Amino acid sequence: MIMYWFLIIILVICSYASTSTSANSGGRVEYLPGFQGPLPFYLETGYVGVDENEDAQLFYYFIRSESNPDDDPLMLWITGGPGCSSISGLLYEIGPIQFEAVRYNGSLPTLISTPYSWTKMASIIFLDIPVGTGFSYARTKWASRSTDTLLSVHAHEFMRKWFESHPEFVSNAFYVGGDSYSGIPVPIITQLISDGNEAGNVPYINLKGYVLGNPATFPGEINYRILFANGMGLISEELYKSLFQTCRGEYRAEYVGTSNIGCRQNLDFYQECIDGIEEPHILEPYCGNPMLLIKLPTRKLLNDPLSSPSCRKDRTQQAYYWINEASVREALHIRKGSIREWIRCNPDLNFTRTVYDVRPYHLNLSNKGYRSLIYSGDHDMVIPHQSTQAWIKELNYSVIDRWRSWKLNGQIAGYTESYSNKMTFVTVKGGGHTAPEYKPRESVAMFKRWISNHPL
Repeated sequence: MIMYWFLIIILVICSYASTSTSANSGGRVEYLPGFQGPLPFYLETGYVGVDENEDAQLFYYFIRSESNPDDDPLMLWITGGPGCSSISGLLYEIGPIQFEAVRYNGSLPTLISTPYSWTKMASIIFLDIPVGTGFSYARTKWASRSTDTLLSVHAHEFMRKWFESHPEFVSNAFYVGGDSYSGIPVPIITQLISDGNEAGNVPYINLKGYVLGNPATFPGEINYRILFANGMGLISEELYKSLFQTCRGEYRAEYVGTSNIGCRQNLDFYQECIDGIEEPHILEPYCGNPMLLIKLPTRKLLNDPLSSPSCRKDRTQQAYYWINEASVREALHIRKGSIREWIRCNPDLNFTRTVYDVRPYHLNLSNKGYRSLIYSGDHDMVIPHQSTQAWIKELNYSVIDRWRSWKLNGQIAGYTESYSNKMTFVTVKGGGHTAPEYKPRESVAMFKRWISNHPL
């Protein structure tokens, strides 16, 4: 009988230990299939349980700064979507490795080092969020749901728990970053962390600010696509003036009345003019339906004569062929049975949009004195730089460093303007919707100067 109760106690302890590990588990990755030799940087992957009963298991990739991780800043990075895996940020934008730029030939894609990683000067946590994104998963159907607000709450809870298991980074300067749709949750997450600090939450997070690229911010930004198209010569001056007169500056379909025939006709002419334009970067080849960017590619695409290596979707497809390999999943410490088939951007995410305008968050964070870097690839038509400049101007802070060019190696790399609320706006010349993906050299120079408190 004594032995029986002893075994019961051991089982309870083991069960508790297993649950605790499940809530916040991680492990170092020293080798990755497709990369020759040991990784030249510290990579850790793992899960952190959030939500009620920790039924939402959030997966992350953590890369220590390659310079001085003890003192360098730490940043939480969230890829847009919503529902796009943070592997997009890691392998295509700001991480230390990327796929070799060759057409897929049926073998495991090759990974190579890149000198343009933001981890050269900062530690970065690439988080798969909301739940259902990448390798993050829900243990119950109820836990699979998410909204803008719930996503942000989960991210805040994630960071507090992550710091509990990584106390050596608690004192590092901390930033929240992301691009595209992450323009919505990043300011909310930053606000939640700030409020948590003020409320005395433990651990105290050394929040310093946030970073956003071509960020979604408010519903009216779609109207600036017309202004962008005119400025880039995609539509005629006559059509631009006619659009403005008939639509009165509001081009969203839901706001154009059925009786406004002139506006609707002009919008049809506008759509004809931009048909065949690659909106994330208007100078890139048009590669067909953008939904190909988020769906699992088929082997048929390998022999598609219309699929050129110059199409960016060919490069994003490499992630599918790589990450769905059993050896890769094992190396990344992916829990067996948690995600059957990895999808870069989940089109079936159980997500409800609840926040449409985050300008009040930017204003509040500005009033609290947090730093912010807002950058725009200037050839992006999805979130044009004009719309970003517009809401920044609406914050009504004085200019302390007026509009000017910034340079790299003696060449103009873009333009910048800084404001009294510690906000810096930057354009990346020639950049697209995710500027570091298109202009890595310029983007890493921009980030390095800003994060080091140096003028651009």
